[in-house]
Amino acid sequence: MARVGRKRMHCNNKELHHKYKTKRRMKDLDQIQEDLKPENKARLLNQELEEDLPGLGQFYCVECSKYFVDEQARRVHRRSREHKRRLRDLKDPAYTQKEAEAAAGLTTDSRCSGAEPPMSVGPMSLLSIKQQNEQKAAFVSANKKTKMEIE
Repeated sequence: MARVGRKRMHCNNKELHHKYKTKRRMKDLDQIQEDLKPENKARLLNQELEEDLPGLGQFYCVECSKYFVDEQARRVHRRSREHKRRLRDLKDPAYTQKEAEAAAGLTTDSRCSGAEPPMSVGPMSLLSIKQQNEQKAAFVSANKKTKMEIE
């Protein structure tokens, strides 16, 4: 007698995975840092009763942007690894839009007159530093050639 194989209905269902992934979606770190400002934090901790939220919206963790059923659940969460990891991540300041553009190679500096290639601000990898040095060397050699042609 052969064994009847079972159907694997949800194994490769991308729509189902997307549904649960977006259901568990949380705020990004820069949004949470906005919530940690004193005026926003006070507003979030003292919310009025909301029937749709767990615990009527009274037990909220600002750092993780999660609602809990009661104080005991929130207390257990605060001792968890997930909460401690989020606190560690929030200690670093969030990147600004200007830093993101500079890291991508876009410049918003209006003081650049074109005499030198613009310097980017922010953390850089070794590869980007190497490419930047090569660009500077090519720029300097091009300037020397034009000066020699003029003389």
